[in-house]
Amino acid sequence: MCKALALNSLLSLGFHIDLTNKATEDDEPKFLRAVEMFFDRAAKHSNASEETLKHIKSTDSVLSVTFPVEKDGKTVMIRGYRSQHSRHRLPCKGGIRFSSAVDLQEVEALSALMTYKCAVVDVPFGGGKGGIMIDPKEWTEAELERITRRFTLELCQKNFIGPGVDVPAPDVGTGPREMGWIADTYRNFNPQDVNGAACVTGKALSLGGVRGRTEATGLGVYYGVREFLSFPEVQSKIKHSGKIDGSSIVIQGFGNVGYWAAKFFEANGAKITGIIEHDVAAYNKDGINVEQLALWRKENGGSFRGFPDAQIVENPMSVLEAECDVLIPAALERQIGMRNAHKIRAKLIGEAANGPVTPAADEVLRNNGAVIIPDLLLNAGGVCVSYFEWAKNLSHLRFGRMNKRWDERSKEQLLSLVEGNAGHPLTEVERRQLIHGAEEHELVYSGLEDTMIVACNETRQTANAKNIDYRTAALANSINKIAASLAGSGSIFTHA
Repeated sequence: MCKALALNSLLSLGFHIDLTNKATEDDEPKFLRAVEMFFDRAAKHSNASEETLKHIKSTDSVLSVTFPVEKDGKTVMIRGYRSQHSRHRLPCKGGIRFSSAVDLQEVEALSALMTYKCAVVDVPFGGGKGGIMIDPKEWTEAELERITRRFTLELCQKNFIGPGVDVPAPDVGTGPREMGWIADTYRNFNPQDVNGAACVTGKALSLGGVRGRTEATGLGVYYGVREFLSFPEVQSKIKHSGKIDGSSIVIQGFGNVGYWAAKFFEANGAKITGIIEHDVAAYNKDGINVEQLALWRKENGGSFRGFPDAQIVENPMSVLEAECDVLIPAALERQIGMRNAHKIRAKLIGEAANGPVTPAADEVLRNNGAVIIPDLLLNAGGVCVSYFEWAKNLSHLRFGRMNKRWDERSKEQLLSLVEGNAGHPLTEVERRQLIHGAEEHELVYSGLEDTMIVACNETRQTANAKNIDYRTAALANSINKIAASLAGSGSIFTHA
């Protein structure tokens, strides 16, 4: 590896570690151990046997690969991972991230969370996750394409990718572009697979993607927070009206998830008082215009600095502690730990990121009266809509194509009958609005909303019935669903 690249990778890794350790004490558990601790806490409230719990908790299989890539005339060795935590349902599902901080433990922790996430929202997948240990900012587009295609080749050769085996998706540092490269590489090595487009989700629309996937996780965060605020027991505990309109929201992370969550909260009347990025934060108690801030960052080197309509805070982590109704950590893991948990003043914390709160901090926050909506429930919007994309690819049919016009004609006939009886014809604009047939993105939104409502209410019911917190309730529900699937299939080779 060339010295400059090695140095930059180390600096980037150190920067990431600094961000994820700034809030935690040295003796707090790392990410994988934290996931296991939350699992053990929930397992006590599940119906699963000890043997089944051991099975669910353990990772099924992990692939670790190393391959060479040429950069600036030098050979660089690239490390990549793919973890399949559970294959109780197939395919496995989970993103692929490009980050210099990727390691085996992180990938295993994230794949475990994916298993529980899919179960809690009744998406019929097992949990998977992958990563390549690079900083994508240090590589050209052509180099990133070579790395992505080579990693996909490794997945193909080891049977770690396929519509019925393991289906990746975008994650940190990746997007539709990388998913397109993965899909094309898979298709080249499996030209006979008519369902090849379903080998990966989060693709561009032109490659078989689904409308609504880009904003899905952020929209799911909005739906989840909205549902929990509607529960009388939550309103009573945090002394809140239950309405999104007028609520103050602080969001950490202004990537895809944070941006879209902010947009949906703002569109429904909330005030986005703080938005936190890795270098600085923007704060305005009267509310920040989300689109103006996004445009400013795009035109000013990717930073909030100089944005005229908000206070720019040089210590971004301090804005996590700002008084607000709802705090949305939508960035990295381990952002709330024992160094800052006692300073958090948010009434409700919605975990849009994976693992943003450590186990000890979770207890401190709950003891201080905060309500926490856990990551495995709140950020499941992405995998829900990935499921819709996967189903669309397997059916080879766009959602709404078969029924949109039929729905519109049925509505028009009914509307004509009502107009005739009422003696009051509607305007053309009113008529078009009422008979409009659902487009693909509207069906996706509807499916996601229903999924989140059902999962939030199942979590609420378990929490109230067992007098436990929402994280423990959601995980207990997941464990019970996975255990039922294992029992129903008949686990072979487990009994003499």
